[in-house]
Amino acid sequence: MRQATRRELLKSFGGALAAPAILTARPRARRLPIVFSTLGCPEWSWKTILDHAREWGYAAIELRGIQGEMDLTKRPEFSETGWRQSLRDLTALGLGISDLGSSARMHEPEASVRAAQIDEAKRFIDLARRLKARYVRVFGDRFVKGEPREATIDRVVAGLHELARHAQGSGVGVIIESHGDFTDSPTLLQILKAVNHPDVGLLWDAHHTIVAGKEKPADTLMRLGAYVRHTHLKDSVPSGNEVRYVLPGAGKVPLREIIALLVKQGYREYYSFEWEKAWHPEIEEPEIAFPRYAKVVGQYLIDAGVKPEY
Repeated sequence: MRQATRRELLKSFGGALAAPAILTARPRARRLPIVFSTLGCPEWSWKTILDHAREWGYAAIELRGIQGEMDLTKRPEFSETGWRQSLRDLTALGLGISDLGSSARMHEPEASVRAAQIDEAKRFIDLARRLKARYVRVFGDRFVKGEPREATIDRVVAGLHELARHAQGSGVGVIIESHGDFTDSPTLLQILKAVNHPDVGLLWDAHHTIVAGKEKPADTLMRLGAYVRHTHLKDSVPSGNEVRYVLPGAGKVPLREIIALLVKQGYREYYSFEWEKAWHPEIEEPEIAFPRYAKVVGQYLIDAGVKPEY
């Protein structure tokens, strides 16, 4: 039997030190830039999330609540005493965190409510820095009934400016999602141009701009492509006046086209599966949906010329 070299022994010993408690470091395979949001697995523990992400070939995780707690700063895994171990857990499996999904709403007009929203976003920015996550998601969310549209936009812009100042030097960017009343690219472009900050960008939820905003993906990217830092992908079919979420590739959302357009434009960030199981418990379980996304969207990425690099 071949004896291990000194370098191999030291490497093995160093790997063991890197993850002493829960997980043992394993060789990292190259993966496609796919992630899933924990919104899709609201009952899973932290360890279950990590194990399945690695098992199904995901490169990273988008954190949007764990086991019903949407404020990640209140979870034991990310407390002052817990976050270092969680970071070791991720490193041991070669996983990253794409972003933290806060619930912070920048449209709020009432002073105390607005202060709470800004505070949440700042706490998420601080946590993202510790966890080496690139972005924190916030919402513009709603136009305030009874006030001029421009007043709401100005307040959203001011909120993004404040968060960018808080994040300065941290390596964390702030991304506003195409969501709620902010799903049309002209409004989003107006906001992003007004903010005009390198650390503020767009989380493009393509489903929302297509289904709610009634835009073609090529038109959205033509206007907003320079600002896209992260993407949410999901599929659906019409259901009366609403939509019903379906497994990737089984609906009417042109996922293949969206991916091809992003790749052609030079987008090199993650493609996140936002399976809204927490809000729609009737849809398929994550054990079915997550492997399906990895297979279907993984093939779309390969067909578009993306190679496993992560």
